[in-house]
Amino acid sequence: MPPEQPAQLALGFFLAVLIAALAYRARSLSRSGAFAAALVGTVIFGIGGWRWAVLLLAFFISSSALSRAFKKRKRGLNEKFSKGSQRDAGQVFGNGGLATLFAGLSFFFPGEAWPWLAFAAALAAVNADTWATELGVLSPHPPRIMTNLNKVVEKGTSGGISLFGTLAALAGAGLIGILAGTLSPVTDSPLNGLSLTLWVTFAGLAGSLVDSFLGATVQAIYLCPACDKETERHPTHTCGTETALKRGFSWLDNDRVNFACALGGVAVVLFAFV
Repeated sequence: MPPEQPAQLALGFFLAVLIAALAYRARSLSRSGAFAAALVGTVIFGIGGWRWAVLLLAFFISSSALSRAFKKRKRGLNEKFSKGSQRDAGQVFGNGGLATLFAGLSFFFPGEAWPWLAFAAALAAVNADTWATELGVLSPHPPRIMTNLNKVVEKGTSGGISLFGTLAALAGAGLIGILAGTLSPVTDSPLNGLSLTLWVTFAGLAGSLVDSFLGATVQAIYLCPACDKETERHPTHTCGTETALKRGFSWLDNDRVNFACALGGVAVVLFAFV
């Protein structure tokens, strides 16, 4: 272990706990989400360092801000989503677990490009998905289900896509891509600067499309018999009625689909460059 590593870990732990506590007070995180975020932040801040931390903070701050933005316009869609804007441990690990893994692996493979690539692609994918979800519902046009673009669905429906939402996903992936290309700690890789930015952005967009495909096909979607509406909420809908599985696998909830989204982004860059 490098002599400076214990101090960096201690600083990373302090900063992660501080940010998690502030996010908990701001109601961006639940209690379990705050503990999970402290763990994720400690690994990424403490092992990866400040460059890795900047990408994590860009995702967390932008996604939290978008979750709160236009709240009144999105209030009627809460019944669609499995959880609210206050992220719990499942959401934290679903969105940040894979990125945390690659930040940890960077300790064992110092100076190699692939941990940074995979880390950035994972965050680009979940950021793209979050921006698409939070901004896509503001589109003036209803979305269409990904597996049948002729079929119009309600806003907030899992697997629904729109041009507005896709552009939002591209912007979300692009934010992480720009930071990844600008702050890359790897100096001896042919993939740097603009090329790294473009590939991470592409990987992030691809990961968000994986999320949409799973949402349209195998993610657990329930039906509220009282409201006759599809929802991700289970065991009860916002009205208090017990929901019944309509399609998909009951174990494949939104948190696991988010993890698959990140995995899709990682797969793109690793297959292309490793």
